[in-house]
Formats: sequence, structure tokens, C-alpha cells
Amino acid sequence: MKATKQVQVDNGWARVTEWRFMPGAETGHHVHEYDYVVVPLTTGILRLEERSGSREAQLQSGVAYARERGVEHNVVNANAFEFRFLEVELLGPPAS
Repeated sequence: MKATKQVQVDNGWARVTEWRFMPGAETGHHVHEYDYVVVPLTTGILRLEERSGSREAQLQSGVAYARERGVEHNVVNANAFEFRFLEVELLGPPAS
């Protein structure tokens, strides 16, 4: 089952996407093209399937983290409930 996404902002310098994962849903393997910030809207566990293997990340609602572009993984909801987060991609400098 695939996670669903809804783009809330896409203005040329930032893209904000809400991701929703039903139990067991996943993003599919992907590579991040931009630096990004994730803001969990739910507290729980996401399984990260990476080239080096799988690991579980414990996330807390409202506690953000940032990663640089180039991250490769599949993200899977390891909870028995829906998991949601906002992903903020930094596309480039704002127009002046």
C-alpha cells in the first residue's frame, strides 16, 4: 500500500507536502533531490529501508529534523495507526 501525499505549498523556493501513511503504507524507494525538513504530526515509529539495511526511527509530534539532499530510502509506517508528517523541501533561494 502506498502512502498518500498532498502538496500544500509549491512556490519555486519551497515545497511543503503532507504525507499520510495507513498502517504498513510506504513511500516506495526514492532519492531526495533537495535538502529537506520533516515535521512529524504524529508520534510513532517509521521503518527506514536503506541500502545498508532497515532501521526504526522513533518520531515525536512537533519535533522536526533536517536532512541534506541525496538521502535514499523507503519509508514504512510501522505503527497500527495512521502516521502523518509534513515534508518541507528547500528548492532554492526566494525571488527578490
